[in-house]
Amino acid sequence: MTSRASLPPEPSVALRELLAFDDGGSLRLLLAPAGRDVGVRGVAVGEEGPARPLDGCLVLVTGAPASSPEAAAPVREAARRGASGVVLRAVEGVAAAPQVVAAAQEAGVALLTRAEWADWTDTAALLRSALACARAGADDGTAGRMAAGGPESLSALAAAVAAYTGGSITIEDTRLRVLAHSATGPDADVLRRSTILGGRVPEWRVAELRRSGLLRALWTSRDVIHRAADAEGPERLIIAVRSGPEVLGSIWVAGDGRPLRTDAPDALRRAAEVAAPLLVRHRLRESGAARRSEVALRGLLYGDGDARTHAWSLGLSPDAACAVVVAEPLGSASSPGGRALDVPALQAATYRPATRVLRDGDRLLVLLPVDSGAERGPAALARELAGQGGGAGVLAGAGPVVAGAQGVRGSFDEALLIVRVLRERAEAGGAQRSADAAGVGPSLDVARVLDAARPVWEAGSGPVHELVRVDLAAGGELVRSLAAYLDASGDVAQAAARLVVHPNTLRYRLRRARERFGVDLDDPDTRLLVTLAVRLSG
Repeated sequence: MTSRASLPPEPSVALRELLAFDDGGSLRLLLAPAGRDVGVRGVAVGEEGPARPLDGCLVLVTGAPASSPEAAAPVREAARRGASGVVLRAVEGVAAAPQVVAAAQEAGVALLTRAEWADWTDTAALLRSALACARAGADDGTAGRMAAGGPESLSALAAAVAAYTGGSITIEDTRLRVLAHSATGPDADVLRRSTILGGRVPEWRVAELRRSGLLRALWTSRDVIHRAADAEGPERLIIAVRSGPEVLGSIWVAGDGRPLRTDAPDALRRAAEVAAPLLVRHRLRESGAARRSEVALRGLLYGDGDARTHAWSLGLSPDAACAVVVAEPLGSASSPGGRALDVPALQAATYRPATRVLRDGDRLLVLLPVDSGAERGPAALARELAGQGGGAGVLAGAGPVVAGAQGVRGSFDEALLIVRVLRERAEAGGAQRSADAAGVGPSLDVARVLDAARPVWEAGSGPVHELVRVDLAAGGELVRSLAAYLDASGDVAQAAARLVVHPNTLRYRLRRARERFGVDLDDPDTRLLVTLAVRLSG
């Protein structure tokens, strides 16, 4: 029996070929002392397991980023163990540390960085798929000839599989969306035409495949599935495309007015091998684009990085008018109504074509481009999102329309404040679930004043501070009584009714505040400070 150690090493692939596979832009080559044709035999994680040879590997260093001088040490270590290159995490807008670049130059290893929006799992999958794809293209036989049409193209693979099987081809992902197809002949069946035109297998057909058990067989089988011709369509061959145990998609072969070749199943098996890295690449491209958009939208909303650049990344004009709408569940996201934002998220995504939506924890953030001629603006969207919350309850606040990307952070901040005001009103028994600034009136300015006053209050001292500190520690009865009295504009009977106590009980508590803590509510300044204190204490 041949031991693993005696197996011949995998053939190396030029670094240039691996980088060509990365059309999503997740990798950047900073330095290649041995040139771009340096050979790469595998991918390794620098910190995994005990020290072992890394001959010809591209090493992923998951610790310090390229901008940190500390990354120089793992670069030297990887080179000492035979690595051909090292990949470090980039920090957006920050250059690689000179010490790191010098270490790579002296050690003679290629230095690459991974984009901040990518992650290590996808980077490893990308590089391993690139290696597999390049090696498939270098093999002799069917797989090599199929890949020779261009490993960058699923369409080229579909055309090659059509030639080797004698049928019409669709390559689909796990959601049965058509990613590529071969040319459609004049005798193609109706199902194939509707699938290609619609970009996915029709729903009625998916339901039929589920009922018949064919879908289950496809996702669990590792071989070609044959479906004989019948009155509804021609003969078909199907195979799942896998990367290890994971199903990536499938290839479908349909007779197109002629019998399939007798060796079509063998060709389809080899096609599935070639398709695996291509489908990984497609998935990474999709997820990479989604992550880049999420990073750009998050940066735009929270004011991190250059706002104009983020807008361009989202496909939006940085000078176009827009507004932010924020939605939150009224209750806890961990409660039975915790999925309250699912339907509003779908509603927001389809509200207008250029709308951008971000789920940020228990919060839904919507960037809405505003057309002066549009009938439905931010306030209308807020009403719709609140209405979509169902029984769980959703609060939605619409920030002001701003002139461009630079104002998005301000619109976002105001939308957050509006939701906070709505929540306070809801907790006090109010029924309002959505609003813009006009809909919450002076409460918005009060919230701003309280936010500005909080640091001053927390840094202060005196009788009112002592009263609040001592009473809250004892349960807050006196603070609640003061709040009710002030809210009732000094009407003892009305405040006592709100507290459900006798008016004399409330008078006693007010007298206690004066006698014990020296808080005189007849003094206007004291009254104002107590008003702020009880609001700030919640």
